[in-house]
Amino acid sequence: MSMRCVVFGATGYIGGRLVPELIQAGHQVRVVARTPEKLAEVPWRDRVEIIRGDVTDRDQVRAAVADQEVVYYLVHSLARDDFSDVDREAARLVATASYSAGIRRIVYLGGIVPEHAELSRHLASRAEVGEILRESGVPTAELRAAVIIGSGSASFEMLRYLSERLPAMITPRWVRNRIQPIAVRDVLYYLVHAAELPADVNRAFDIGGPDVMTYLIMMRKYAAVAGLTRRVVLPVPVLTPWLSAQWVNLVTPVPRALAVPLIESLVHEVVCGEHDIATYIPDPAEGLTHYERAVELALTRIRRADVPTRWSDASTFGAPSDPLPTDPAWSGGSLYEDLREQHTDADPDTVWAVIEAIGGENGWYSFPLAWSLRGWIDRATGGVGLRRGRKHPRRLSSGEALDWWRVEYIDRPHLLRLRAEMQLPGLAWLELGVEPDPNGGSHYRQRAIFQPHGLAGHLYWKAITPFHNAVFGGMVRNITGTAERTDADGTVSTG
Repeated sequence: MSMRCVVFGATGYIGGRLVPELIQAGHQVRVVARTPEKLAEVPWRDRVEIIRGDVTDRDQVRAAVADQEVVYYLVHSLARDDFSDVDREAARLVATASYSAGIRRIVYLGGIVPEHAELSRHLASRAEVGEILRESGVPTAELRAAVIIGSGSASFEMLRYLSERLPAMITPRWVRNRIQPIAVRDVLYYLVHAAELPADVNRAFDIGGPDVMTYLIMMRKYAAVAGLTRRVVLPVPVLTPWLSAQWVNLVTPVPRALAVPLIESLVHEVVCGEHDIATYIPDPAEGLTHYERAVELALTRIRRADVPTRWSDASTFGAPSDPLPTDPAWSGGSLYEDLREQHTDADPDTVWAVIEAIGGENGWYSFPLAWSLRGWIDRATGGVGLRRGRKHPRRLSSGEALDWWRVEYIDRPHLLRLRAEMQLPGLAWLELGVEPDPNGGSHYRQRAIFQPHGLAGHLYWKAITPFHNAVFGGMVRNITGTAERTDADGTVSTG
């Protein structure tokens, strides 16, 4: 039965995968995004209605749910200090608007709530949001999951990097707590079918895969599937969740702001207390996905560079949300600029291929030690650092994370604009562009822009200015040089 579904959180990890599943199931889908531009290149863009909206804006929420039947609520403000307050207010706005609009069903993805345990702020907030939605007067299905195993999920990335980079490690006691992971494909299966639950169903359901194991066993099974040697793990009692998060922040791409709530959730045993969902939604025809198979599927996607969404797709809180001010006399205040241009004999398409392949394993074409050091400093101060990498080795999409940058705008094959999400006393952008030269070859143009915040911002720019020639000048020389050395078949070498 086709229904009108509105999805809050479609630019996130689960939401970005749920939308095509809903379309495949025959539903009409409306997508709500604070920054619709992030969806400019998703393959399903032309098959949905996309509207601009923020869950904390009452009027925008009302407009989003108008004339809809099912609300999917997949929003969580995890990376900000006051996330509990923000999530509470947003849930209340969505609950009230849904009731007033006559919504038939709300579907919410939360976390398994351990019984008789003092919940972490993260789990307590997720549970509170579920309670607010269930008490809205609109029948609500709250699906509670533990660790989600899938390419690009924050939980899986943490598990993957810990297992691959550390053949021997000292770990906290929580690695021996029991966990019931679930494959992302099974989460999506339940979410899609939850829209069709009977009208009298208003409750929470635990959802999990068929396997229950400790985090220690999860790491060892991951190593086996990935073809790694057996991991040696030495649990010790002195590593608190906070200290564990610092370690995860240094070793994996998951930043501290996200690692802390993830690890706090693992301090408790997160195992399904019931499987009542099967009364209404039967298990998939092929059965729920076993852990090893879920890992195998995730690794296959990663190796094929076929990861449709990642945890980093959601914008980092505190990063600038407005587009780059194109006018140097922008009313927002003073701007600093580093502009460099160079002619190259390489053709524009070749130069563009080098530009679009920048970052991740390919590097940044200048002073690798400086970029690496800046990345470590950013991680140490709670930022994202350079470890987020990129989805595909050669192609970028609007809105995706690229190391410590976010792809804000891409006009292929002319201009790439990146917005900084590192820890900075201001806002920063980097533009890389190419145009044909009337006399042959190409004209490469590179612009770094910084809008300082206060005295610290001005001092920061002046302090790093002496290094600009090595960093930004090196980028110009190496990008154009790489383009000129590119093989005739179009293969781009790393810089």
